[in-house]
Amino acid sequence: MSDVARVTITLTAEMAQAVKEAVAAGEYASSSEVVREALRDWRRKRALQAQELDSLRADIQAGLDDIEAGRVHDFDAGRIVRKGRQQFDPAPSE
Repeated sequence: MSDVARVTITLTAEMAQAVKEAVAAGEYASSSEVVREALRDWRRKRALQAQELDSLRADIQAGLDDIEAGRVHDFDAGRIVRKGRQQFDPAPSE
């Protein structure tokens, strides 16, 4: 690690104990390793959340574009049921 900064953090007693236990069990070489892994996981989670948000925004924009282009219909449950039956019901036998 070429660029290392020392940071002091405060943890609850329960969190501090979990860190100590992970190090004592040999899962990590030091408390710093535990925190670094937690931060890597946190960054991955945030990146995934950002991707999901971007996807939702794109879906919303697609819906708004459909509305503006007139590609939407008023909600009609009967029409939806009829369309589903046409697609999934076997053709009537002659």
